[in-house]
Amino acid sequence: RDLLTPTILRSYDDEDIGYAEGKVTTTRYGNYPHTTLIGQPWGSQIRASKVDTGTRGRKGQHEGRGQKRKRGGSSSSPGDGSLVAARGGASMQQDEAATQVQQLKTAVPADTGFCHLLPPTPETWTYGLPHRTQVVYTPDYSYILQRLRATPGTNIIEAGAGSGSFTHAAARAVYNGDPLKEREEKVESSATPPQPTGTGEGTGRVWSFEFHDQRVQKLQTEIQEHGLQDIVTVTHRDVYEDGFSIQHPTLQPSINASAIFLDLPAPWLALKHLTRDSPSSPLNPSTSIHLCTFSPCIEQVQRTVSTLRTLGWLDIEMVELSAKRIEVRRDRVGLQEEGLRGVNATPATVNEAIARLREVEGRDRLYHDLMTNKSKNQDDIPSTPQTEGYISKHQRLQQIRDAQSDRKIYKEGRLVHRSESEMKTHTSYLLFAILPRSWTEEDEKRAQREVEEFGSGGLGDEREKPVSKRQMKREAKVQAGGNKDLELEMKWRLDGDGEE
Repeated sequence: RDLLTPTILRSYDDEDIGYAEGKVTTTRYGNYPHTTLIGQPWGSQIRASKVDTGTRGRKGQHEGRGQKRKRGGSSSSPGDGSLVAARGGASMQQDEAATQVQQLKTAVPADTGFCHLLPPTPETWTYGLPHRTQVVYTPDYSYILQRLRATPGTNIIEAGAGSGSFTHAAARAVYNGDPLKEREEKVESSATPPQPTGTGEGTGRVWSFEFHDQRVQKLQTEIQEHGLQDIVTVTHRDVYEDGFSIQHPTLQPSINASAIFLDLPAPWLALKHLTRDSPSSPLNPSTSIHLCTFSPCIEQVQRTVSTLRTLGWLDIEMVELSAKRIEVRRDRVGLQEEGLRGVNATPATVNEAIARLREVEGRDRLYHDLMTNKSKNQDDIPSTPQTEGYISKHQRLQQIRDAQSDRKIYKEGRLVHRSESEMKTHTSYLLFAILPRSWTEEDEKRAQREVEEFGSGGLGDEREKPVSKRQMKREAKVQAGGNKDLELEMKWRLDGDGEE
């Protein structure tokens, strides 16, 4: 999580921080002006830039305070490269933003530091989002969405949005087209505007509910910035008391959900609103409803299970997930790996070990010879030790590095995997249940008629199908159980019946 920094790329300083390079994202690995990020392909490695943090403005810059003053002059003006905050309406903001883009200082690459430009995904957002509550991480919400049967076009109810981690993952799971673009195309192709069909025109939606007002405002801002406002609807409500029914301006009925996720302290209090009894029920009447609750304590699970059984939910099951990372890589062992990174530079065979021992012994012998010559006659000591077949460690490492360019390292070594030594700690218990589709008396009568028609047309003919005499003799032999006399008597009776 510390390695991911979410940001919205801007060509101008929309936050009015005051950097001369425009909007800058600051991390522990350097400063990155957005002018160096815009237009780069995803996955690119971007070098950090030298940013003068002393020239940035302070709070109140738009009021004339916090700007750095030059010696013998007045405060900095828009002409010297600093950025000015918008002071008027939308038109003034756009004009000043365009002026700021022209006045931005060219970023200078730094000596160290780099980052990778990654596309926005629910996984990266989960690890980089601002934590307002407990977060549903990727191992949990991927399994939850699979059990909820979340597919493109599904309507999902989420109660307890919190930080919005599950909200973004669910929006990707139910997305099956741009609703706004589809509506615009229908309006352009027809003279009359399209009428709502009651199912969201085939597009999936996430209906998110949150009790805390400030969290709702922040989540709505994030959803708007991420372009998910046509897929996600965030509502400020106490679902314990007010339920889940809302009136949408274009969709009637409003929700028509087939999947429910409850991340609440007391989910059993909200289950009374998840029925098909009332005319304003948020549930889809023609399909089964899949439910999941996210509870950290087993006592919460027990009370929820009791309520689910009372309300007629079936297939109740509790699951606890424990995630463990598995590292898969190639393990390269041998003396030819000496000096390289991420390898095991130890002898791989007996021959390599013997060769290394001989090399060490030869180096020791050379050292003792030099010390002996030094004690006898210092003038005869060679300036550089020269022996037949001797290679210094520095020369050996240099030969290994030179030969590395010709090797196919990605094919060498043994493919191994290593898992984490410790399991991740407990997050929450996942409780799943299914509410069958609504079943009326008419549905029951229609099903009974189909069963009767199927039984009289198919099964009845098979029961009345005649049995051959050979098959009857086989059955008589089995019934006799090895008694030859009884077997002959039964066969004789069968033959006699045939003659008659």
